[in-house]
Amino acid sequence: MHSTTGLNMTIPEKVSDLLVKLDTTEIRSKEDLYPLELLQRATNYLAASMIFLQKNTLLERPLSKDDVKERLLGHWGTCPGINLIYAHCNHLIRKHSIPMFLVTGPGHGAPACLANLFIEGSLAKFYPQYSVNKDGLNRLIKNFSWPRGFPSHVNSEVPGQIHEGGELGYALSVSFGAIMDNPDLIVTCIVGDGEAETGPTATAWHSYKFIDPAESGAVIPILHDNGFKISEETIYGAMDDTELSTLFTGFGYQVRIVSDLNDINADMATSMEWAYQEIRRIQTCARSGNPIYKPRWPMLVLRTPKGWTGPRELHGQRIEGSFRSHQVPLPHARVDDDEFRLLESWLKSYKFHELFDLSDNSFIMEVLEALPKEELRMGIRKETYAAYEPLDLPNCKELLVQKGDNESCMKITGQYCSEVIKMNPKRFRIFSPDELVSNKLDATFQVTNRNFQWSHQTSNKGGRIAEILSEHTCQGWMQGYTLTGRVALFPSYETFLGIIITMMIQYAKFIKLGMETSWRLPIGSFNYIETSTLWRQEHNGFSHQNPSFINNLINMKYEHIRIYLPADANCSLITIAHCLRAKNYINLIIGSKNPTPVWLSPEEAENHCIAGASVWKFASTDDGLDPDVVLVGCGTEVTFEVIAAASLLKKDVPELRVRVANVTDLMILPGNGSHPHSLDNEAFESLFTNDKPIIFNFHGYPSVIRTLLFDRPNSQRITVLGYKEEGTTTTPFKMLTANGTSRYDVIIATIHNVSKFHPKLSIRTHELISLYKHKIVEHDKYIEKYGKDPEHLMDKPEF
Repeated sequence: MHSTTGLNMTIPEKVSDLLVKLDTTEIRSKEDLYPLELLQRATNYLAASMIFLQKNTLLERPLSKDDVKERLLGHWGTCPGINLIYAHCNHLIRKHSIPMFLVTGPGHGAPACLANLFIEGSLAKFYPQYSVNKDGLNRLIKNFSWPRGFPSHVNSEVPGQIHEGGELGYALSVSFGAIMDNPDLIVTCIVGDGEAETGPTATAWHSYKFIDPAESGAVIPILHDNGFKISEETIYGAMDDTELSTLFTGFGYQVRIVSDLNDINADMATSMEWAYQEIRRIQTCARSGNPIYKPRWPMLVLRTPKGWTGPRELHGQRIEGSFRSHQVPLPHARVDDDEFRLLESWLKSYKFHELFDLSDNSFIMEVLEALPKEELRMGIRKETYAAYEPLDLPNCKELLVQKGDNESCMKITGQYCSEVIKMNPKRFRIFSPDELVSNKLDATFQVTNRNFQWSHQTSNKGGRIAEILSEHTCQGWMQGYTLTGRVALFPSYETFLGIIITMMIQYAKFIKLGMETSWRLPIGSFNYIETSTLWRQEHNGFSHQNPSFINNLINMKYEHIRIYLPADANCSLITIAHCLRAKNYINLIIGSKNPTPVWLSPEEAENHCIAGASVWKFASTDDGLDPDVVLVGCGTEVTFEVIAAASLLKKDVPELRVRVANVTDLMILPGNGSHPHSLDNEAFESLFTNDKPIIFNFHGYPSVIRTLLFDRPNSQRITVLGYKEEGTTTTPFKMLTANGTSRYDVIIATIHNVSKFHPKLSIRTHELISLYKHKIVEHDKYIEKYGKDPEHLMDKPEF
């Protein structure tokens, strides 16, 4: 299909020796591949029919235009390649009785996935209306891309899937996450050549460097190189075999090109068997005490034409083997005579009547012979929908610290995670973008290793921690690991977690629909930790100051999201323990890695976290009774400033009655019961009163709080302070004053809002505001002179 020579060739021809060469002639004499060919004819017919037909799905009479759907939706181009791969996965499973499932990167090839699931009976197991008979077949074909039917892309409603098939780039990393700590499992992963152009996929090829074959399974990556995207040739389609061999050999693979279209099933069967045997050879060595250093794992490059077996040409333009077959190759078949005739001849070319026996109301035996035993079929692998086991968790109370100590939220979290690792040596992992030490979670290294197999220092030692400077890859690994029944933690610098926002959104869509099915069982929650927060990135500067992940998370379905901002180490510890127990959520924990005061005793912290928010009596006037104003902190650093403000107000404005509250569970704030944790109005007013001014000092963008509180009664009394997109390399306290969240800004906002209702304070309004504005100016002068903050600003406030 692609020439390996040319005038512009710069890679030496001998590099092609890197390609794996196999004898494909022997397999024809040893194995019966005819059932695989029949299965592909059947699935290709079903896939094409799903896109086009609403009636007459078995072509029992001449096709009419009325049989064609009015809205033609779907993607044909990738389907024949998926059907070929699916058939050969079945063949390998039949031969070796191996646990395997398929991850389909080109998720827009849903018709192919559904066709195979239908024929093997997996679809009927979960959806009895799609039983393997004429009625089920009619429903499947009509209901594809039809209201209340299956969508045009695979999603969590489709059995056997652990990957949302919309946004491209994540199939490979998800596959590797699935095989971690699953030593017998093999995941075949199809990477489309369009998807292969994405940044996330480019890094995911390196995932094998983090797989210890002694403890984990294997992935068979298949680059499906059909040459075209929506309207252009792909990069990989334009690369010849020598270029591909050079690239992927450099990545660490043994590369096998599958491209013999004249005998593609023999080529594919031989290549899949070779890949399987190579996997078992590498694993056997590792598991017998003689591991291979830097093992070269097998991968396949499958070259087939885009839209293979479909219409070849229309109106003088090429369809098969071009971008025109990517979606609907005959988009006007219902109204255009030429397209309609071509559609009819195309569908008849599969001779489906030879494959489905109407008298027996089933597929012929030769088709069914291509399928594995029922318990081994890919659509019903329990790893994909029913594998979750809760973690054995240590008692976090044993690690809680004394009130009044100074402790890092992250250090105590790291200590807890060490205990979790010891108690769950095969069911818990941490995926991190090379930041675990920086983020003060390094206590975990006392009990485990980095699992990096291409380093002499860490190879063949296992390990619960995988660090790679790719947030996309960490997200994909965690998704594969979590959706196959385990639990993981993803700590990151706050700013750079935003890199995977769209991946998080795709995952949120996956779990939303999955929870709405009757058959997907609960899974562990997704657990993110954001630390090295913007308020303490004053040394790195503006580029490292970005709290926007919260803004995106609050737009997801409320029943699936939980956002926590624990203010001290005890609250952090209780929160992480809760999140590792929780199921079906996306949890976000935001905390400081720097030592900060422990405001609450263990008992107080537990009660505070259960409630999600509480009045902090020690910082309030008369325990918070009958306040003139409510000061609220939400986030470690800004809570410190709220407490410091309360201390200054007690000294400088003793006539003002202050209540200090802290919010640790952000999602208590929305009204009308919109979130499961939402406070009702009575509980909300018990914390924040029903009419007093509220000064809300928030960790992130003020728009988050305004969004969550917009439907609360009398919300105009709330002043929200937060990050205003001001930053640079400066001092920690200057970050606060620059964004209006320092103790002085809290006091100024308090005086502005309370003085109009407080006669004694109103007399002093100008004096006090001038005083605290002057303190901000004096601080600016101090740091310009000394290059650091005054020491007293970090002193614990006294009352």
